[in-house]
Amino acid sequence: MLELCRHAVGAARSLGADYADARVMEIRNQHLATEDQRVSGVHDAESMGIGVRVIVAGAWGFSATSRLTRPDAERAVRQAVEIARSGAAARATRELHWADEPPHVAEYRTPVRKDPFAVPVEDKIGLLLEVNKRALGVKGVTKCYSHMHFRRQHRWLATSEGAAIESDVCTSTACCTATAVNGTTAKQRYLEATPCNIGYEHIEQTPFLEEAERVGAEAVEHLSAKSCPSGQKDLILLPSHLALTMHESIGHATELDRAIGMEESLAGSSFATPDQIGKLKYGSPMMNVVADNTLPVGCASMGFDDDAVECQRYDLVREGMLAGFMCSRDTAHAMDAARSNGSCRADSWGSIPIVRQSNFSLEPGEAPLTLEELIADTKDGILIDGMGSFSIDQKRYNFQFGGDCFWEIKNGKLAGMLKDVTYWAITTDFWGSLDAICDRRFWEPIGVMNCGKGDPMQIAQMSHCTAPARFRQINVGPANR
Repeated sequence: MLELCRHAVGAARSLGADYADARVMEIRNQHLATEDQRVSGVHDAESMGIGVRVIVAGAWGFSATSRLTRPDAERAVRQAVEIARSGAAARATRELHWADEPPHVAEYRTPVRKDPFAVPVEDKIGLLLEVNKRALGVKGVTKCYSHMHFRRQHRWLATSEGAAIESDVCTSTACCTATAVNGTTAKQRYLEATPCNIGYEHIEQTPFLEEAERVGAEAVEHLSAKSCPSGQKDLILLPSHLALTMHESIGHATELDRAIGMEESLAGSSFATPDQIGKLKYGSPMMNVVADNTLPVGCASMGFDDDAVECQRYDLVREGMLAGFMCSRDTAHAMDAARSNGSCRADSWGSIPIVRQSNFSLEPGEAPLTLEELIADTKDGILIDGMGSFSIDQKRYNFQFGGDCFWEIKNGKLAGMLKDVTYWAITTDFWGSLDAICDRRFWEPIGVMNCGKGDPMQIAQMSHCTAPARFRQINVGPANR
């Protein structure tokens, strides 16, 4: 496939392209789902094609085809060149800056011990049904849904600069959700093998069978929990929850194309801008946010991005101050960077690459601190686990979040479950209230598989890593207020 990519690149150059890349992708997705004691869905799909991107006279052109022959690739090339020439003639594009990058010749593969696609479907379905059975065995649980999702992306990428890259990325995840019903009220609780770039061993290492009854019992307990009080509370957020808050209030806000107004069609732009690097107080001095697409199990780790830039580790926030943005080769100039940090990806062979969130983490605390110690040090607060509802404005500045499960904290102890908890804040106020983070022993990656962006929309995956963290005096109230 690299030879086909090289052929397409050569054809583009012969037609006058100043730059060209060609990317073949073979994508396989397998979804398995169960509802109670029946199979509700088995979906196994494959897609393969080539996408060609060119720069002609300072304008982009892109075209793609599922036909992997030289004549069909050449037709795609001609169409991409025509699109670029039309854009240049209409002066409909901004001035294009293209950051330098050495031409890499390399391979990258996800570390997989057990190929999830080689595990018999019957075995995977059997596990899901047994998980459901155990959760349904809890009195009061009326429904249980479980699913698995496996994704493989095999990619070949060649550029007119001489890059030749092959990558094979495998992602695995599974989840069960128990539902309890009491009259007209329903509450849920879930357990997840968070999405990771890893093999089926990830599913086997997640204690679904051992934890299914607990998940069911907590769904039942949720029904009779006290309603969320209104006022200000200290919040202790577990990684399973805080990852979403990070994703929305940091991740999208530090995508450089949003920050400079290139991408506003889906969910707006950003309150943070490149001229504020080193000046904007994003959070408290203990807030250190590091992007890292070299993280072995990170869902955005692919060795090299679709600009053929090597994946890197770099700062987004350092000691509470804005330190950088996620960028591509044609946006790096906007923050005076000589090189892209490798954050440009497409979700398929038929999509043009755009700036996407890297894996990024809230760095753990340096002093030893357990979750139990953090709870013991909190007089009046709420512990939140799991993702729930969320809302955030078009500048990523004013937000509201819910969660999956909540516990009240009184005088350093858990004092029972709460329900219908939401909290809201201004992004910089929220992160400015951060005053404690557990140490690296409790730091974990939480994968996101459904991040939407772009027009037409593309769906991307990435991971956000954190340890349990505390935020002081945040506004809280019931979800139905």
